Amino acid sequence: MSSSYVFPGGAADPGEDDLRVTAARELFEEAGVLICDRDMPAETIAPWRDKLNAGECSMNEILAQIGGGIELALDRLHYYAQWITPSVEKKRYTAVFYVAVLPAGQTPSMDNREAVDELWITPAQALERAGELRLPPPQVRTLWELGRVAERGIDAVITLANQHADHRHPIMPRLLPRGSTLTLMLPWDPEYESAGTGDLLTMPPAHPLAKGPSRFVLEDGTWQHIAAPTSPNGA
Repeated sequence: MSSSYVFPGGAADPGEDDLRVTAARELFEEAGVLICDRDMPAETIAPWRDKLNAGECSMNEILAQIGGGIELALDRLHYYAQWITPSVEKKRYTAVFYVAVLPAGQTPSMDNREAVDELWITPAQALERAGELRLPPPQVRTLWELGRVAERGIDAVITLANQHADHRHPIMPRLLPRGSTLTLMLPWDPEYESAGTGDLLTMPPAHPLAKGPSRFVLEDGTWQHIAAPTSPNGA
């Protein structure tokens, strides 16, 4: 996702069987935010983040050296979604997204290695700037969902995440090979099975996640999240 604005994240390291550990480590590496079981001022953890990014020590070694029995607060990372790259892509990933509250006393900051710019922005503001920020479909969809509850506060966001966790289902888009416009369909799109190409991972129409627009159309470099027409000819 070079040149795109995405959420902090990355690949799991050996031994990270719980992907929340991966999420916590990547968040610390890229954004300088440590999700742990106590308040940690930014100036205290910043040097440890530098050591981690320099490969001088592991996450476990950092926690041990900080001392005081500090641990990652994995229960503060709330499962939100899982996306799988469409099979039309040469490189494919399965990405799990989590929601967390920014710990008191910490301020996100880019690492200037994997992340070279940063924004702390509302879902509505991000979607208004989707083209400028080159937001990929998973980010657009997530921000669309969060925007429907974000104004009610963080508790509403976590409630939404918990609802998603109760009905986990991977989301794997499929390419719609029709016309010159690049179109991706989500699993609840009416043509997902019949007209899509590549691997498929179906979702029942009544599934709690199967709500809202079901397509992404790339227009002038911006992914538009739209509803499917009622029939292939748009009638």
